[in-house]
Amino acid sequence: MIQMAYYPGCALQSMSWDYRESLKQVAGALDLQLLEVEDWTCCGATAAHSLDERMAVMLPARNLAGAEALGLPLAVACPMCFKRLALTRKMLQEKRVDDPWRLKLDRNLLDLARFFASARMLEKIRAQVRRPLTALRVVCYYGCQVVRPPKITGTTDYENPRHLDRLVAAAGAAAVDWSYKATCCGASMGIPKKQIGLALVAKLLVAARAAGAQAIVVCCPLCQSNLDLLQPELREQQGWEWELPILYYTELLGVAFNLPSIEAGLAGHLVDPRGFIEAWAGEGVSGQ
Repeated sequence: MIQMAYYPGCALQSMSWDYRESLKQVAGALDLQLLEVEDWTCCGATAAHSLDERMAVMLPARNLAGAEALGLPLAVACPMCFKRLALTRKMLQEKRVDDPWRLKLDRNLLDLARFFASARMLEKIRAQVRRPLTALRVVCYYGCQVVRPPKITGTTDYENPRHLDRLVAAAGAAAVDWSYKATCCGASMGIPKKQIGLALVAKLLVAARAAGAQAIVVCCPLCQSNLDLLQPELREQQGWEWELPILYYTELLGVAFNLPSIEAGLAGHLVDPRGFIEAWAGEGVSGQ
């Protein structure tokens, strides 16, 4: 059993509850115990830093203090939350702001998607696959926030990230290479400049389909909701007779693990992936 402190973040408590539930189920299958930080609060993404720099540090710092109380490394599911926590940690280490908690900052801060893609966890994932998704071709979409800026995220592969690709391969599916994996989806344009957002999403969906993808795999709640929610409008606007399911990597793993408990989350997608799953999943069931 691997134990970690866990910061879910606001999105997973509301619009991205499907990510939260699939994450819990997959973590359980992989013998990973996520201990939620007690009395956690919003990390301030994305508005706090534009209003009050000190508050933008204090909000994540409070959650870092809660994780330190557990004495465990801190795992974070949302890329935006991870970035805010990582930046705060850096600012505290550099003593750029006061630290009322006097944090030690001696515990690892982990992006859960990257942790799952570590060699140790990939071995566990392959051992849990019950329905190899050998008929499935996907593109992995990281978006603009997951790996940038590298001075904060610590990533070196920000031009061509690969960790979601490794997770897809471990589930038995094929991760198709494409040129848009770290391109912005325009989620921040949804309200002020919706047409720009629609154009950016359309570009991504068309490129994914042209690459031969049958689905798009993501790890960011904003990217998932943006690509999923705008598809019905784009289909009507563009006259498309096709659609692409937008799956969290944890949902893809849940399908490969044959976990019926993720069914409710899949049903909540606007582009319902359940009708596609039987075509993707292998008939043979192993290890049961």
